[in-house]
Amino acid sequence: MAKAMQSNSKSRKEITLIKYAIFSRLLVLFLTILWRSFLQPYDTSAALNPPCLDQKDVAEDSPPLVVANAVSKTLENSVVWDSVYFLRITECGYEYEQTYAFLPLLPFFISLLSRTVFAPVVPLIGLRAVMVLSGYVVSNLAFVFAAIYLFRVSAIILKDTEASFRASLIFCFSPASIFYSSIYSESLYALFSIGGLYHLLSGTSNVAVLWFALSGCARSNGIINAGYICFQTMHRAYEALYQKRRVCLAVQVLITGFVRCVCICLPFVAFQAYGYYNICHGHKPEELRPWCKARIPLMYNFIQSHYWGVGFLKYFQFKQLPNFLLASPVLSLAVCSIISYTKSRPELFLSLGFQATEKEKRSSARLYSLKDAVEPDVKASPNEGSRDIRQRKHSRKKDVTVTNVAAESNSPERSGYFSADVFPFVVHLGFMAATAFFIMHVQVATRFLSASPPLYWFASYLKQRKWRYLIWSYCAAYILLGSLLFSNFYPFT
Repeated sequence: MAKAMQSNSKSRKEITLIKYAIFSRLLVLFLTILWRSFLQPYDTSAALNPPCLDQKDVAEDSPPLVVANAVSKTLENSVVWDSVYFLRITECGYEYEQTYAFLPLLPFFISLLSRTVFAPVVPLIGLRAVMVLSGYVVSNLAFVFAAIYLFRVSAIILKDTEASFRASLIFCFSPASIFYSSIYSESLYALFSIGGLYHLLSGTSNVAVLWFALSGCARSNGIINAGYICFQTMHRAYEALYQKRRVCLAVQVLITGFVRCVCICLPFVAFQAYGYYNICHGHKPEELRPWCKARIPLMYNFIQSHYWGVGFLKYFQFKQLPNFLLASPVLSLAVCSIISYTKSRPELFLSLGFQATEKEKRSSARLYSLKDAVEPDVKASPNEGSRDIRQRKHSRKKDVTVTNVAAESNSPERSGYFSADVFPFVVHLGFMAATAFFIMHVQVATRFLSASPPLYWFASYLKQRKWRYLIWSYCAAYILLGSLLFSNFYPFT
């Protein structure tokens, strides 16, 4: 009965969350149109669209690329910043070296939608405007599903429906909202990253691997999601080897984890190989680009460094101080969430999670325990039955210890955001925050960290009213500021 009531409560919360997610997308789009109608864009060159370099495949009866009417002009003029690259890739493919910094998943979905669902609209507003429309639909729809998956992941990890709902609600009004409603890859990355976590925590690891791999097709940092598989594999192998004394099972777990990590990284590596073939293959040595001659010809790192100046400490310049200030709220929130968790659970950080209590491991969402890992472990051996009987004989002597452990693991300091299940997420957030601060253009941190669940979990557990007010003020200010600046081609994260 209690489980049924809890399930009904989750369903009602999920339906309410969907309404908030849709409302937040409509709000951002409304603000974008409003600011765009009041202000003149700083740069109007985005509307320029020269013919593709390779026009061989253009048939005489192909649909019109541009149709001059109010709807098509409005859609095409809304394309700014990186959206220009994604639309160009959708239309013409990868023409220039720097375009390979933008991964192909979003252009693929835009092309798929514009040539199927929205194909009847092409004669009315033109193919390019339909591509723009498709891009908006993909991003906003993906965001709504990402919010749903965040709620489900939060419910599994936090085991607190109210806190999970609050965290997901903050995500709906994220400071990076303008990017989730624009033709950017953030929405698809959030969907497949958080969705992959849900499948991993639900026990369908192979499906999780597929989703993580797709997140790596949307953004390069998607391959970092392999860290969750590494964490799970490490703890499962430890349990198999040192607790169950089954060497073969430990080897099997390690091999399975390694193969899964390779599968997650494979799409990104394949795309790098595709770029190498197009740019480096068949050229004379003196014509080759510098990265083509490297021992490991990694195109992505070269493009980021050469065209955008991305690199370790390269952004530490006095003139970039405003950008550090722009990123300071999300970085401060990330640091506070990490420090709070570290102070509450220092033993987990020092032991990489191995000091989690037995009760926490048994109740964990498949991050620590070996249960359901492999088929041989599901079936109990005949000897295990007699071993359980012997253990029951000594259970009364351990009642006090078990009670203390249970009380400790259910204490406020070890539940919710401070549970052992949150540890790998906090480590992932720490790695992402350090990368954003020391290597990337720091202002990108607002959207780079926006799909990290611990940010919203930590914010949802803040008790003091002033901190909650500050969080919501931050979200509202960046939604207003982002929709104003970004839509008019002014710099914003």
